[in-house]
Amino acid sequence: MRRTARRAGKALGACAAAALLALAGPAGTARAATGTLTIDGTGHEDPSGCYRLGDFAPPKVVNGTDETAWVWSGTDCDGQVVQQIDPGTTTTGRGRSLFID
Repeated sequence: MRRTARRAGKALGACAAAALLALAGPAGTARAATGTLTIDGTGHEDPSGCYRLGDFAPPKVVNGTDETAWVWSGTDCDGQVVQQIDPGTTTTGRGRSLFID
């Protein structure tokens, strides 16, 4: 009788733990920056991810978001970070791509 009660208790505990995990949702959910990132006159509302900056002339970047944008030396947000563009800043992008989270 004790063995059956123990097994039932363990099964019930496992079910309760699984239910709590299912209701909790994913940890570290992704979110985009809030605001508009403008690159050479093109606005990106609530941007997230990597944006190419062009191959020839350095672009004008307006970071109207609540997040810092990072300019990279490579075209796919690779290489090295060469510039930081803080929220509320307008500047010339001095790299090949820009990442914002």
